[in-house]
Amino acid sequence: MTDNASLSPGDTAPEFTLPDADGKPVSLSGYRGRSVVLYCYPAAGTPGCTKQACDFRDNLAELDTAGFAVLGISPDPSATLARFRDAEGLPFPLLSDVDRSVLIAYGAYGEKQMYGRTVTGVIRSTFVIDPQGHIDRALYNVRATGHVAKLRKDLGV
Repeated sequence: MTDNASLSPGDTAPEFTLPDADGKPVSLSGYRGRSVVLYCYPAAGTPGCTKQACDFRDNLAELDTAGFAVLGISPDPSATLARFRDAEGLPFPLLSDVDRSVLIAYGAYGEKQMYGRTVTGVIRSTFVIDPQGHIDRALYNVRATGHVAKLRKDLGV
């Protein structure tokens, strides 16, 4: 998967502050007291990433009612994220990690298999963070299609 350390249930979620699509800082600590679904995706506007983001959008009401906030992180600059958000009507924060430091801290950036080749990039991953800031679930190499439905089932949402 990657040379980076992977996170496991019980680990403290790495703290971060990243700019959102409008350039405003968003910190994980701002969500303390609430569960967070943090998903890491390779690139805004690509087919798989659009499918995944729209699945989160379409299931946001149920996730929110169950107490989960949704945050997306990619290495795209804020302006790209703003266009993606506006084009797809995404009502949750998309965060810009252009230096990939947060993706690396979460083990969501490194070597991966793509079309039979080993490449370095964002490893599509989802983390469920509990209200105290600990990893409840760390899911690496998830598929864009069907992932949100499986996540909802696993979370009982």
